[in-house]
Amino acid sequence: MTRSLGRSELLALSQEALLRCEALAACTEIPGQITRTFLSYPMKEVHQLLGMWMREAGLTVRVDAVGNVIGRLEGSGSDSRTLLIGSHVDTVPNAGKFDGCLGVTLGIAIAKALQLQGKRLAFALEIIAFSEEEGVRFATPFIGSRALTGTVGAALLEKSDAKGVTVAQAITDFGLEISRIAAATRAPAELLGYFEIHIEQGPVLEDAKQALGVVEGIAGQTRAQLEFTGQSAHAGTTPMRLRRDALVAAASVILEVERLARVTAGLVATVGAIEAQPGAGNVIAGHAQFSLDVRHLDNATRERCVAELLDFAWHTARKRQLTFAHKISLEQPASPSDPLLSDFLQDALEDAKLKALRLPSGAGHDAMVMATITRSAMLFVRSPNGLSHHPDESVMPADVGKALEVALGFVDKLSDAHTRGVL
Repeated sequence: MTRSLGRSELLALSQEALLRCEALAACTEIPGQITRTFLSYPMKEVHQLLGMWMREAGLTVRVDAVGNVIGRLEGSGSDSRTLLIGSHVDTVPNAGKFDGCLGVTLGIAIAKALQLQGKRLAFALEIIAFSEEEGVRFATPFIGSRALTGTVGAALLEKSDAKGVTVAQAITDFGLEISRIAAATRAPAELLGYFEIHIEQGPVLEDAKQALGVVEGIAGQTRAQLEFTGQSAHAGTTPMRLRRDALVAAASVILEVERLARVTAGLVATVGAIEAQPGAGNVIAGHAQFSLDVRHLDNATRERCVAELLDFAWHTARKRQLTFAHKISLEQPASPSDPLLSDFLQDALEDAKLKALRLPSGAGHDAMVMATITRSAMLFVRSPNGLSHHPDESVMPADVGKALEVALGFVDKLSDAHTRGVL
């Protein structure tokens, strides 16, 4: 027989999720900070803690070949499909406590709440802690979720870390079996969907004075290197009209990057690195190279803006008698959230008396990878000061309580939709 959870029980579960983030933060490669990379030795303790918490929540636990920890609750009906709820437990160097980990501990709280309610879903539920998302150790992100999509191939396994250890060797050293990587792959037909709770890592929710937001999708990205080549010359003896200054050209383009992003709704564009040569204060720069990062939820808009910026750069070079070259290093398409799951999530927010703010994610997440094989949805939790990937990263306990309430409402709506044959 099922029952509803009281406000005090929900509060206790959300507080427990926060305390568990604190416990995971103590699992680190470097004392005094939070640094935990793919299959590093602190992951052993992480596995122990996650396994204990998952079993306590009534889940059966397994670890796949890349170190993803998965807790499963079988469904009560004939539908063998599975709803996945998860996030990652690796970190960037000197990280905060909640990026990734909060989504995992809240996932376990959802399972524990179902246990306390005596509720069994008609479909199976799995809480998954992805072993790798940040791309720190092997300069390749999403190894955990890529295992589920069947895209951990030979080339990835041969990648080496700074110590010369390959991904394959790291898997073996951790006590896992490379031969079982194929078994981690999930077929789309066996999945009902994927749901991820994650801190926003930005200031939009705080600026809107909202605790939570429904993620519309994950923005597509274009990354490139741009370079101008002119002529180095003496800063004191070369008249302004005779200069071929590569750095001034770069500055013109950088200002255009900012201008275009400000007038294009939803666009963010960044120049984060620049190098001028020869790099002396009394020498005109004959060469300038800089990065370009352009993101938008709409692929066509992003591609158009990149083309406009490259065209502007080419015309700048021509006007200043410079040569211009560029190299695209990343073209990642946008990943829209599933409309049906997002609508259910919005309904759950409104049931909790919260404004259903929708916003894009400018950062990549496991949900983006999982969307290639199943319906995917995300719930963002407000990040105070918009701070993440930083030791001072934080959350507001009341927001976490609301996130758990909304997540449980979302799961209930999925269950109702399943009963009605919508899913």
